[in-house]
Amino acid sequence: MARILVACEFSGVVRSAFRALGHDAWSCDLLPAEDGGPHLLGDVCGILHSGWDLMIAHPPCTYLSNSGVRHLHSVPTVTGKLPAIHGKERWQAMWNACTFFLTLKTAQIAKICVENPVPHGYARAIIGPYTQIIQPFEFGHGEKKKTCLWLSGLPALIPTDIVAGREARVHREAPGPDRWKRRSTTYTGVAAAMADQWGWLA
Repeated sequence: MARILVACEFSGVVRSAFRALGHDAWSCDLLPAEDGGPHLLGDVCGILHSGWDLMIAHPPCTYLSNSGVRHLHSVPTVTGKLPAIHGKERWQAMWNACTFFLTLKTAQIAKICVENPVPHGYARAIIGPYTQIIQPFEFGHGEKKKTCLWLSGLPALIPTDIVAGREARVHREAPGPDRWKRRSTTYTGVAAAMADQWGWLA
């Protein structure tokens, strides 16, 4: 039985996939767990050196993803408004996000997967190149959403169920206070593949 840390997860999807296979998996986030499962509430940086065999990390992507790179140059959104954080403040926020990302990526844990959307070039120059890109439609979900994985001590994730459909549902999520939550939750098929393919390696 491996000790698994799922960093920056409040949904419990990945943690539950590992626990279903008998692993001692815990999620950790600044938000409480939505499913009420085993969860450590707080800053994950304080528990990185607690004897984990494997870590799956989902650091915030707001200031790293390619979709938001225009805000670094204070370009208005499609509504004609500037985001709350833009220009110099946006650059600082990006740097802080990169620093946190690297803290997770270089943690003293034997096996690590850090996942994020495709990063813009400025972020990539700091956090380094990703190992592979996966899509939900490779793991049983008929949707498109490019997700990058930075892997250390782990093999590339192998597709388990390539399906048709392939709509970009995530990009068309309705506006609202929980939109970011719905967009950031890991697909169950991806979580199951991680647990099945990586759990026994830890």
